[in-house]
Formats: sequence, structure tokens, C-alpha cells
Amino acid sequence: MKGKLYVVPTPIGNLEDMTFRAIKILKEVDIILAEDTRTSGKLLSFYEIKTHMQPYHMHNEHFVTEKIIEQLNNGKNYALISDAGTPAISDPGYLIVAACVNNEITVECLPGATAFVPALVVSGFPINQFLFVGFLPIKKGRKTMLEGLVDQSQTMVFYESPHKIKKTIDDLLTNFGENRKVVICRELSKKFEEIIRGSLVEVKTQIEQRTLKGEIVVVLSGEKGEKNNPKEK
Repeated sequence: MKGKLYVVPTPIGNLEDMTFRAIKILKEVDIILAEDTRTSGKLLSFYEIKTHMQPYHMHNEHFVTEKIIEQLNNGKNYALISDAGTPAISDPGYLIVAACVNNEITVECLPGATAFVPALVVSGFPINQFLFVGFLPIKKGRKTMLEGLVDQSQTMVFYESPHKIKKTIDDLLTNFGENRKVVICRELSKKFEEIIRGSLVEVKTQIEQRTLKGEIVVVLSGEKGEKNNPKEK
């Protein structure tokens, strides 16, 4: 029999956000594919999970996926985890899942933590429909992508690193106008969780003299109109 790949979400900050089922699966599989074995080692130690870990990240996934598929075909069961949240969402995972599908290997994704979900919920913006953007390009394609989002009517969600958040707010301000509403969610589920709300110009003022730390999710309202869109005449 072929093995199975389990995609297992891990906490985005608070270790207590692990599900009973996720712990059970990680204890039962043959191998855990981890984005960073040092980071995941803390989680596994906390829950007394002794399953062998194998590195699986953006720098080696193109080289090791074929070998993993071979092992899955021979009956080995694998679990895929990232440093935080659900694998394959702005994290490694797409390649191995696609390879499993192409080789008719069962993939089972457990429900669990994903940073953009609580950020959307606490934003207060309409979320019956939304656009997940993820990380913006650092340089090439960044301006074009933002210009292409100006007419979006849906709420938009971005991931950003703390040392780039001020530039991102500046770029959003340039493209969407000073009155567009935004919410910055920082360190979700952790001790120093913080939600910063306001118009783009208000949030820029709030953070310009601060050094923000931790993981950041930016939720931008999808409102349109002359007040929100400086490019409309």
C-alpha cells in the first residue's frame, strides 16, 4: 500500500493552539518534514513527540521531493509542517502536494492555525469575500501588483516582515490614498499581540516612530471611490 502525506498546521505563536489530532498524527507518522528542524524541535519537545524530522524548505524542496515520493509509494507516511501555521500558504508545501496528486498518493490536510484568518475576523471589514495576496514582491513586480489591486472591491490580506512594514504602508498609501482603512495585526496569539487600526495615513503616523517586531498581517479594506483612490479623476 502507498503511504499518505498529512499536511499539519502548527501554532502561529501560542503552543497551546495545537489540536489533539495534529499531535496524534505527528506521533504516528514515520517522518515529519519540517521547514526548520530547530524551530519545530521546540514544538515537538513541548508535546513529547519523538518522530524523526527531515528538513524540507524552499532551498531543498526541488531536490528531495522525488525521493520523498518514492518513500511514500513504498508505504511510508509523512507529515508536512512549517515553522508556523498551515504549510503551503506562503510557505513550502505546494511542490510535495502537487507531486503526491500526480502520483495518486493521498494527501490529507488537517484544519488548524493560519495567521490571516484571525486577522480577517478582527479587522471588522467585510469578509464574505476577500483576496489573499500574501507577501508582496520585494522589488520587481511590486509596483505593478499594487497598481493592479487599486480597483479591488474585496478586502485584501498581506503578509509582511517587521523591517518592511513601514515601506509597505507607504506604498499602500501612494496607491490607495490616505483615507483607505487598514488594520495591522502583530504577534497574533502571542503575549504581545497588537491590533493597529485606522486610515493609511493614521496608521503611518502611529508606527513611524516605532520599531515593530514579530509576524505581521496587514488587512486592507476594499472600499473604492475618489476619497480612497488618488488615481481617479
